[in-house]
Amino acid sequence: MNSDHLLLSQQICHRAYVLSNAITRAYRPLLAEFDITYPQYVVMMALWEDDDIEINKLLEKTLIDAGAMSLILKKLQLKALLSLKASDIDKRIKVVTLTDSGRHLKIRVQDIPAKMKCTVPSLSQQEISTFKQIVDKMNRDLLNL
Repeated sequence: MNSDHLLLSQQICHRAYVLSNAITRAYRPLLAEFDITYPQYVVMMALWEDDDIEINKLLEKTLIDAGAMSLILKKLQLKALLSLKASDIDKRIKVVTLTDSGRHLKIRVQDIPAKMKCTVPSLSQQEISTFKQIVDKMNRDLLNL
């Protein structure tokens, strides 16, 4: 019986896992001066796009696990980058709002995307676009299992 399909070198998911870890490590020094982690940065980017948002909408936007999101929001709240409040419509629903410091952070991190692009100079704009499309397809398939 041939078991080539079990070779680590044949696993696309392992490549995605390794890439995810590499991306997080690459962001670490860029985000260190702002005292935020990559998952916190993801949440902040989502809030810069859509501030004053219900937590469930933030979960949909970021695709971050609810348990992890809870911890991320608590840490960002402790850093005074956002606030959590009950919705005016339904007190059971929590709304996330950026503070002035959270909005100001957007200005301070403006050059991070360009710095990250520089860490992967071997990819063309076309390859980056194709990669995004492939990853989006994989996410749709895997999230709809």
